[in-house]
Amino acid sequence: MPATRDCDRRAFLGSAAMTLAAVELGGLGVAAMSAGGSRQLTALGGATAWLNSPPLSAASLTGKPVLVQFGTYTCINWLRTLPYIRAWQQRYMAGLAVIGVHTPEFPFEKDADNVRRALQHLDVGFPQVLDNDFAIWRAFDNHFWPALYLLDARGRVRYHHFGEGEYERSERAIQRVLEDSGGTRATGGDTLAAPLTATGFEWPADWQHLKSPEIYLGHDRGEGLASPGGASLAKRRAYTVPARLELNRWALEGDWTIERQPAMLDSAAGRIVCRFHARDVHLVMGPARRDARVRFRVSIDGRPPGPARGLDVEADGTGVVTGQRLYQLIRQPGAIVDRSFEIAFLDAGVEAFAFTFG
Repeated sequence: MPATRDCDRRAFLGSAAMTLAAVELGGLGVAAMSAGGSRQLTALGGATAWLNSPPLSAASLTGKPVLVQFGTYTCINWLRTLPYIRAWQQRYMAGLAVIGVHTPEFPFEKDADNVRRALQHLDVGFPQVLDNDFAIWRAFDNHFWPALYLLDARGRVRYHHFGEGEYERSERAIQRVLEDSGGTRATGGDTLAAPLTATGFEWPADWQHLKSPEIYLGHDRGEGLASPGGASLAKRRAYTVPARLELNRWALEGDWTIERQPAMLDSAAGRIVCRFHARDVHLVMGPARRDARVRFRVSIDGRPPGPARGLDVEADGTGVVTGQRLYQLIRQPGAIVDRSFEIAFLDAGVEAFAFTFG
């Protein structure tokens, strides 16, 4: 299991770190990776669970350039790359195989039904291989969501990029690998993809004003809890909210059990508060029981969000947790300053995993 995901580092560093790595290999560098490329294709072909496609074997992929992207469906950084991955899949389908590798971060992301529903909701139609045991992740020696790897027709890694951004550079690499393989360069002209229109979760982050990192709520990776007494692992207890929160600190109120990955609300009412600086607020959460529904109400600076409501919230701040996924709770249309966010749950049984911002 990786120690961190791309969301952590870039959300904190902002626009100065739009790219963690973008490397194109050629000449001796490519030759040196030929054995690794074969191993990577073998790992792809050895997987048993595929969505949007019958299983693809290493033999069927050899002889055709392959674009591989690692992601997991609750990662906001992966979601924001989707307009480009879709566009490349359509534009270069004559010569390029596009494959998504879904490597889960949270336990519920191992559930194939959860992944299938997420892909349908997100209009992700290109092949996805489920990498629940991290076999493909290890074969690529990968460490980030999202991560992009471009393999040539001989199975050698020619380019990789970690994180969002660098879309023109990535597309140029695709075009060069297609030309080297003798394949069709593109359909619909040779111009590089312009910035694409995106909505919802896929809308680019406001990097200029983003000053809040990803915040994990579970015991293993949780930082910044301001509730008196700190976190108690796997112990139900009452938590309280202090009178004042510093930026990027958070607190619980009510009876909660903080497990290794989620914080679970045990009482019929409880809340999470957070001091943040960002345009968007997302929360990875879900009901502890698959068929349960958990009602909630969000506020920003003590008031209903109104026009600052996210996709999963009404103007009065009300919403319902119905599945295990990423929920968009706030999208501010105005000035971005330090603000206080609160989500109050009206029912017990919610599991909250992580805040992400944009």
